[in-house]
Amino acid sequence: MTPDEFRRYGHDVIDWIAHYLETVEQYPVLSQVEPGQIRAQLPPHPPQEPEAFDALLADVERVILPGITHWQSPNFFGFFPSNTSGPSILGDLLSSGFGVQGMLWMTSPACTELETHVLDWCVEMLGLPAKFRSDGAGGGVIQDSASSASLCALLAARERATGYQTRRLGVAQRLVAYTSEHAHSSIEKAMNIAGLGTENLRKLPSDEHFAMRTDALRDAIDADLAAGLTPCFVSATVGTTSCGSVDPLPAIGEICRHYGLWMHVDGAMAGTAALCPEFRHIHAGLEAADSYCFNPHKWMFVNFDCDCFYVADRQALIQTLSILPEYLRNQASEAGSVIDYRDWQVPLGRRFRALKLWFVIRNFGIHGLQQRVRQHVALAQQFAAWVAADPDFELAAPVPLNLVCFRHRGGDAVNQQVMDRLNRSGRLYLSHTRLADQLTLRMSIGQANTQLPHVEQAWRLIREAVGTEGERDRC
Repeated sequence: MTPDEFRRYGHDVIDWIAHYLETVEQYPVLSQVEPGQIRAQLPPHPPQEPEAFDALLADVERVILPGITHWQSPNFFGFFPSNTSGPSILGDLLSSGFGVQGMLWMTSPACTELETHVLDWCVEMLGLPAKFRSDGAGGGVIQDSASSASLCALLAARERATGYQTRRLGVAQRLVAYTSEHAHSSIEKAMNIAGLGTENLRKLPSDEHFAMRTDALRDAIDADLAAGLTPCFVSATVGTTSCGSVDPLPAIGEICRHYGLWMHVDGAMAGTAALCPEFRHIHAGLEAADSYCFNPHKWMFVNFDCDCFYVADRQALIQTLSILPEYLRNQASEAGSVIDYRDWQVPLGRRFRALKLWFVIRNFGIHGLQQRVRQHVALAQQFAAWVAADPDFELAAPVPLNLVCFRHRGGDAVNQQVMDRLNRSGRLYLSHTRLADQLTLRMSIGQANTQLPHVEQAWRLIREAVGTEGERDRC
């Protein structure tokens, strides 16, 4: 592809994306294809000769588009928001165009220094503890996801608890970690990858608000110490994926300080809310944490992947992950005057992700980001009020921010039928969880273009689905 062809087809692709984002609401939110349907339309063998780019774009329309679940639809209420935006797409396009591999400062100084600077901006924007800034002992790095951030935090906790010997000698003692029963599944996966074993993860019971019970945390630690085990890591959550609950950080931090445990706080889902001062109470107690993460690719309109991961002591992370073969040695790194982010993550290579985050912050501005977060929270509170006022429905959990967990009083079968019917319709997309051992519907309001009419329509369709199911059952 020549530069002139790239320019021409690039315009075509930008036009296609712009049209898609303008018209995304017309598509079924949940893809309606059957398993295998996409592959059945693809040639069994790769082409021997070049194909025209026009044919590629035509096949995106014909083959790919029907198999897309439209996360950018304003009627997407399932899981969590996974937004993109114009400035983010363009920043990501520039990153692809540069094609840099930012493993070392010297391999592209701008890739490293912009990332460090923008991560410091986010500390200020969210009101995070100053110890997470790069001008002290700590600092931030962009990971691909909160799953990777949690793994890196756990690895650092493992090494600190064993005097940094496990990375050399392997796991020689039973290390134990603790989290809530409603914590993200990535914590359990991290235990597997880190070699600590999933059976050494204590999933602690929650209170009536589905937050971690700190009495259970203390009791579990004492029991493990009495059994000769080595507690090393506690993962608290600010906004659980399941129901949006917020663990009591001050009490957890006190316990971690008392026992000398690494405290990680997973704010992937809800941390972005702290852009607004009135929601920063969710981070009360965060000053005790050794590490923290939140996902701009969820609620800050940056396209996947972009997780901001912070540590209070970057040397603990670097000492855990650093490997230095001869071919990576260079004068800047040897002088200790630069950050080499390869030592802050599992992979060696890394993309220039900071560009898209930088573009979003500058193009939206703090006030623009705050306005959208506040709007989504207000819409969720309105939806929760409708649920609470309806005698056929009930709220299943508190609604501190933008996630509403609710259910029809008719029981699991009715709720399953309602969700299935709505998702099959393509008009909106809901997901579910289980709370108090009951199937619970999740209404996650955070898509960039969701407005009050979309939420009003969702509530009307939910009630109609119940009525339709009831009429069908009576027939």
